Amino acid sequence: MKKMITLKINQETFEIAVDPHRTLLEVIREQLNLTGTHKGCDEGECGACTVLMDGKPVTSCLVLALEAEGKEITTIEGLAEGESLHPLQESFVNKGGIQCGFCTPGMILTAKGFLDENSDPTPEEVKKALSGNLCRCTGYTQIIESVLEAAKELRERRIK
Repeated sequence: MKKMITLKINQETFEIAVDPHRTLLEVIREQLNLTGTHKGCDEGECGACTVLMDGKPVTSCLVLALEAEGKEITTIEGLAEGESLHPLQESFVNKGGIQCGFCTPGMILTAKGFLDENSDPTPEEVKKALSGNLCRCTGYTQIIESVLEAAKELRERRIK
């Protein structure tokens, strides 16, 4: 039997009926049509479905939609501010970290949660933070450079 829940996603409130067994990933993609969150392994191993829940990265394939009620959810669609891309989105484009794009939303949201806690990371810290996100296109060099460039941009914005 479906249950009515209220989800706050990208600062917008949605009242929807969900089956109790449906994951947050399924609801985001299939019911709310926010397809930037990608379905990869469906086992929490690849990071493609990562979203922010209360500012922390979570693999949405392992979170029941019911568990997300009352939480602040951010998907890749909610990261930009109007027409302006978030510095992480910009740096992934500028540094070539975007590759094929499949892992990119999860990488960016994982990096966002990480940079919110560590504004001046080392390359090794970035590698560790992104270790739960798999990319099949690259050796991760451009992704790490993208995160470091965004960290620098975000620090400079705070100083101004």
